[in-house]
Amino acid sequence: MAWIAAVALFVVMTVIAVALRTVSTGVYFRVEDQVAMVVLGLLISLGVLTPTLARVRADEHGVEVRNLLITRRLPWSEVLEVSFPDGSRWARLELADDEYLPVSAIQLVDGQRAVTAIGQLRALHARYSTAGTAPE
Repeated sequence: MAWIAAVALFVVMTVIAVALRTVSTGVYFRVEDQVAMVVLGLLISLGVLTPTLARVRADEHGVEVRNLLITRRLPWSEVLEVSFPDGSRWARLELADDEYLPVSAIQLVDGQRAVTAIGQLRALHARYSTAGTAPE
């Protein structure tokens, strides 16, 4: 959906930029104004695409989480639990000292795909974790 929205926004801004010189609005728009509209459309489209940067990769060595622009790789031994707390918008990795790492690649709005993804991540954690269960 983000890609469709980004392309649509860019097309709309480009059409508006072209129409600025052909439609009488009472204001004289120059080529610089048109270029600025296209660049603005591109920047807005890129902003719409930022949620698509989120990613989670897991293997026998650990889990790699990219939220927006920051990527963090953790060995399974540092992950106490893979959770999706009630009321949370996305999953998270529970770490030591009451810390956690949000996993925005697995979001509540993804519905069944999120359920499948969290199940797969929990299975990998159970298989490769040497931490076992969280200490009491």
